[in-house]
Amino acid sequence: MAMAAARLLMRTATANRNPVFRLMSARTQATSATPAPASGSAADMVFTFAAPNEVFYNQAKNVRQVDIPTMSGNMGILAHHVPILGVLKPGVVSVFEQDGNTKRFFVSSGSIAVHPDSSVQLLAEEATLVENLDPKLAQDALSEAQRRLGSAKDDKQKAEAQIELECAEAAIKATSGVFQ
Repeated sequence: MAMAAARLLMRTATANRNPVFRLMSARTQATSATPAPASGSAADMVFTFAAPNEVFYNQAKNVRQVDIPTMSGNMGILAHHVPILGVLKPGVVSVFEQDGNTKRFFVSSGSIAVHPDSSVQLLAEEATLVENLDPKLAQDALSEAQRRLGSAKDDKQKAEAQIELECAEAAIKATSGVFQ
């Protein structure tokens, strides 16, 4: 018991001398002292989703949930989600709106940021509604990517062809109704 108390005092003393620990402690205290919002309603999420060619949602408050494909697996985001930064992989983003509608978008890649205030920003390199994808063009893109991968002369060409291959495979899945 005395040893545990001594360790606690040493950690506290160390934290008081080191400015980084002081900042972390202040943030931890501020975070733990602030109660979570009582409402917990989906309306608390503010959602922005854009690609270079189009803005799909701009600070929308009618979004209940967003399902995204990330490099570490698929993820669902609701209001009051823990803050994260993530990288999108090729696949389908499903946006569930408050009125029960679901919109599905194909993304080639991008990033996601979820902030402590429940605002969510999804930025895609390329995005389109899934119903706008052409299955024949996706299959053609897959064949071309496979050809390019087989004839790649260096690592750069292989990497580019591999990215195209992954996008084409994800687009084919999306056109066939496989969203996860």
